[in-house]
Amino acid sequence: MDPFDAGAGGLLKQPKSVWATAGASVVAFMGIGLVDPILPSIAQGLDATASQVSLLFTSYFLITAVAMLVTGFVSSRIGGRKTLLLGLAFVVVFAGLAGTSGSVGELVGFRAGWGLGNALFVSTALAVIVGAAAGGSAAAILLYESALGLGMACGPLLGALLGDANWRYPFFGTAFLMAVGFLCITVFLKEQPRPARKTSLLDPIKALGHGGLASAAVSAFFYNYTFFTVLAFTPFVLNMSPYRSGAVFFAWGVLLAVFSVIVAPRLQKRFGSLKVLGGSLVLLAADVLVLGYGSHTTAVVCTILSGAFIGVNNTVYTELALGVSDAPRPVASAGYNFVRWFAAAAAPYFAPKIEEWTDIRIPFVVAAVTAVAGAVVVVVRRKALTREAEELEPRHATEDGVTVFAN
Repeated sequence: MDPFDAGAGGLLKQPKSVWATAGASVVAFMGIGLVDPILPSIAQGLDATASQVSLLFTSYFLITAVAMLVTGFVSSRIGGRKTLLLGLAFVVVFAGLAGTSGSVGELVGFRAGWGLGNALFVSTALAVIVGAAAGGSAAAILLYESALGLGMACGPLLGALLGDANWRYPFFGTAFLMAVGFLCITVFLKEQPRPARKTSLLDPIKALGHGGLASAAVSAFFYNYTFFTVLAFTPFVLNMSPYRSGAVFFAWGVLLAVFSVIVAPRLQKRFGSLKVLGGSLVLLAADVLVLGYGSHTTAVVCTILSGAFIGVNNTVYTELALGVSDAPRPVASAGYNFVRWFAAAAAPYFAPKIEEWTDIRIPFVVAAVTAVAGAVVVVVRRKALTREAEELEPRHATEDGVTVFAN
């Protein structure tokens, strides 16, 4: 069945509960890149350095990483609907508080609380969408991926539009939109069936004992360092107005969405997942090197272009993480994300520090090296990754109840 078919069970014929969850997911993913175009404005408004402001990403993703061990534990006990609402409530409160911050320390702290809420929400959203969607998992997963891409594209745009007036407004705007999402899910989403087996806090860690899953997680760790060097450090390099920076990252997000949802599956079908992933990682490494050493115009072009490689990588890593081990997909995803989000927390902190210790080009050299390191792990561990994925493909294709924050 074509998931784009507008007939019964197609992408466009979904229950209101699915659209409510997908709409809230768009806003949740917007929160990741929301601060991108206003990082320089925040630094100026709070009299902070680039490395201090970059902690907005570090605190957010550090909490997100640790929360991956908790989300399955919580959702398997209180249910998907209540977990979504709990996550949304955290985001509404902490995004609103972030807008009232009087210091960068307060803002970093509120951003950490926001990260906890976002982890609870986004890690449960795909499972809820799959469970409530008409037409099976194909249309549901496509809708989720589309929400992710749209959110990553619109986050910087919203940050630019509101942040051009005042850097506080994007935080208030996000709190308002998530409050709307809270109301929509309250009204339209019924409680989903709970898993037959409750997830323990240690299950995701135990899942990483599987060689294939551990390899995917380590490779993704290196890749995420590169990804979030681009996302969190490049705005300082471009040094543009919020509108211009927002436009750059909007174009970046559009490429990410198109290549994640449309291009990556076609490349995988033709060349195979591991060849696509290895090649995309090497191309991303070359792109960030040119970004660091090129002119300002070249840096803008390379920033936008990186969205294509990041979109491809996100899709392939998601499938590897969910299909490579015999652990339940929610548990495998939690373990995988627990490892890789630590790199998302590390890159925004270390990139400006490396610039302070050396010069502005070296953070991109490090990012290029980590992208290549991710490709090396894929090549060295290709037998385990390929063999395990092929053995488990029937389970991967039919099992529902996914818990993912893999993109």
